[in-house]
Amino acid sequence: MRFSGFVQILAIILILAVPLLAENGHEAMQTDTSNFSEVEHSGGSEAIDHGGSHQALPPIWLVAPFILLLLMIATGPVLYPHYWEHQYPKVAITLGSIVAVYYAFLMDHGVQSLLHTLEEYISFIALLTALFVASGGILIKFNTRGGPLVNAAILFGGAILSNFIGTTGASMLLIRPFMRLNSDRLRPFHVIFFIFMVSNIGGGLTPIGDPPLFLGFLKGVPFFWVISHVWHIWLFAVIMIIGVFMLFDMRVETEKQENQGGKALEISGSKNFIYLGIVILSVFMDPAVIKGFPSLQDIFHVPFGIREVIMFTVAFLSYKNGDKKAMRGNEFNFEPIKEVAYLFVGIFATMIPALQLIGAYAKVHAADFTVTRFYWFTGALSGVLDNAPTYLNFLAGELGKFGLDIGKVAEVQAFSEGIASPIAGDANSAVYLMAISVAAVFFGAMTYIGNAPNFMVKNIAEQAGVNVPSFIGYIVKYAIPILLPIYFVVWYIFFNL
Repeated sequence: MRFSGFVQILAIILILAVPLLAENGHEAMQTDTSNFSEVEHSGGSEAIDHGGSHQALPPIWLVAPFILLLLMIATGPVLYPHYWEHQYPKVAITLGSIVAVYYAFLMDHGVQSLLHTLEEYISFIALLTALFVASGGILIKFNTRGGPLVNAAILFGGAILSNFIGTTGASMLLIRPFMRLNSDRLRPFHVIFFIFMVSNIGGGLTPIGDPPLFLGFLKGVPFFWVISHVWHIWLFAVIMIIGVFMLFDMRVETEKQENQGGKALEISGSKNFIYLGIVILSVFMDPAVIKGFPSLQDIFHVPFGIREVIMFTVAFLSYKNGDKKAMRGNEFNFEPIKEVAYLFVGIFATMIPALQLIGAYAKVHAADFTVTRFYWFTGALSGVLDNAPTYLNFLAGELGKFGLDIGKVAEVQAFSEGIASPIAGDANSAVYLMAISVAAVFFGAMTYIGNAPNFMVKNIAEQAGVNVPSFIGYIVKYAIPILLPIYFVVWYIFFNL
């Protein structure tokens, strides 16, 4: 095992942070660039209201680096694997730099947008790194044989667990034992359905489960609102997907072998559960959650907080002090998190103009959006964009539809509890929030980049010798024929208003 991967991740952050912080001061750090107001036309140019000033929208052609990056992620491993394997970090950083340079020098308030994105990226990679390293030191062994019922039980249990330690934590904790359990019968679909259930849909009940729900919590949605409003939708989708999985799994022949001796479940490196607990608690160490909590952004003008410091510290300590035998049993290395760190730094940078254009469109046309439109638009974009900012943009649009402000906690709380509006017809606001909450989480399973754990699970499976499908193969062979019909049924039953 090498520690260089961890150092490379920190290097990415430093490379991004130093020039931006040198150029920007404390005032830029105070600007929230995630909430855009309605598009206005002034002199033929579109603009968004940004903290009392008008920020011009980026040109549409600036979305090209994002589209190109997605195309290369989809085609690289298949058409030019040798080049992609060695050059993907340069590709991601180069394409991200094109957008970053344009924003830094040619966009009003562009540096603030970059800084806000940098803050989100550091929070994103800090959480993933901490959960990845801490869970990598926990070795779980199931002393039984894989089969449809056993596998279905693990997927269901993993889906529940993801609401307590996040989809990333649950995925990293269970993917290796799940593959070992099915070592004599492992097929690509086992990994795909694991991504569906544990890495995405499972985390749809709590703010800890998936990032968009946590952002909603920070904005004022009560912590237990999601589970109280969407548990039946979650359970319906989970049962349907597990049912389809069992149809696949029952077709796989299993050699009759005696179960291994010992306990049915063995866990090594259990002290790392303490580290996982610290990571989960640190998620709430933010001024937006705890009033009066110290803000490093305000004190030192840095693009991270105490929460991120704790997470990176946990990653370091859990690696240095972890159970080496358990880590060897997991074949732990930094390659999966390294790939996520490089690719997503490019994704986060290149998707800035796409998100701004989408956010502006959602606010202008919010009055025309029905529950159906919010569900499908949020879902479709969450599959190819980061689902957290996509959720926030459409949440802002929904609040605007009801004449409310996403920046006011009391109004977000009132919106989540359900208020009527003449514009909304017979549907109250709670149904709108349910639609984007479900769509943002569920549709993250549509592509490998829909949610960060997807890529990590794919990478771990490839290292274990599993022939997982390509980016396009995943979508065409599994996501579209399996998930889309289920999501259509979910819409028809619950959101066809």
